[in-house]
Amino acid sequence: MLTADSVAAICSLLVLLLSRQEQLMLWHIYLTNCITGFMNAFQAPASSVAIGKIVPQDKIKQVSGLDSFSSNLVMVFSPMLAAALFAAGGLTLVIAIDLISFCFAFLVLLFVLRIPEELSAAKGENRQKGGLKEGLDYLRRTPVIYINIITMALINFLSRLTYENILSPMILSRSGNDTAVLGIVNAAIGIGGIAGGILVSSGKIKWDSLKMIYFSAAFSFCFGDLLMGMGRNVYLWSLAAIAASFPIAFIDAGHMDILYRTVPSDIQGRVFAVRNALQKSTIPLGILLGGALADYVFEPFMAGESSLAAVLSLLVGTGSGSGMAVMFLCTGILGSTCSILSYRKIRACSH
Repeated sequence: MLTADSVAAICSLLVLLLSRQEQLMLWHIYLTNCITGFMNAFQAPASSVAIGKIVPQDKIKQVSGLDSFSSNLVMVFSPMLAAALFAAGGLTLVIAIDLISFCFAFLVLLFVLRIPEELSAAKGENRQKGGLKEGLDYLRRTPVIYINIITMALINFLSRLTYENILSPMILSRSGNDTAVLGIVNAAIGIGGIAGGILVSSGKIKWDSLKMIYFSAAFSFCFGDLLMGMGRNVYLWSLAAIAASFPIAFIDAGHMDILYRTVPSDIQGRVFAVRNALQKSTIPLGILLGGALADYVFEPFMAGESSLAAVLSLLVGTGSGSGMAVMFLCTGILGSTCSILSYRKIRACSH
């Protein structure tokens, strides 16, 4: 974790130096983002294993809730803080604060946090020989976890088709390019995530982990995506944003609880690495496909005069953005249906 974060900090430092010399170019940004993302592939599974070692098993859900809370808190306040810092001191001040926060986290991780190492030398040798293949083999032998990871990959794909991809252009096109409305809806997404994280971290939710995952996912798609597509004002869009983001903390908590309870500690690193690879492999596909579907399929379809377009216009309205609204209807129906079917399948496997 220290190594991965250090490389990311060096990338930030290089951006700062290039900016100060007025030599910063667009490809520099792409390159540093690629390097940072590459290092995250090492940092994320290591961090997941560390959590499993230092957090008691019965507190995993609460810690996952705290993680969701902090992530959404950052999502809500970091853009405002970045804008304020940029206005006060430009990019130099923004990156300087970034590097200061890195130094603080680095020192805490190095000198304060103690991660117990329970692996013997023999197990360490087996770990090196097993590698990624052992993580894949374990998932194949454990259908409950495998189905769960595939479901999370599908959730990532559908969310990137819409929320990550076309939410902003849809709202702007349907609100007369009102950026204030877009800001309110984005804030509502973060507020919903914060509220969900607080509730999960309170420890008062005693639901079965599988129900936490699949019922929450079905709720998010059904009430979040469908209402987002049918909404035509800031009030309905904000309500939809909260309905979509509030259950995410429950999904993550249930998912992590199953992993930590099921996967042996000596292979968690490999299994978590495979999990990250499978779950995140659908993200770029969703981002690329969502934009193409909006521009070349759904928007032209809703601008046409077919009978189906006329029926759908009763739900989402007409004009620019209506095709993207239909995409939200599609992801809502597909996501909620797949969540319920996956729950039934995984229950059958667990018995």
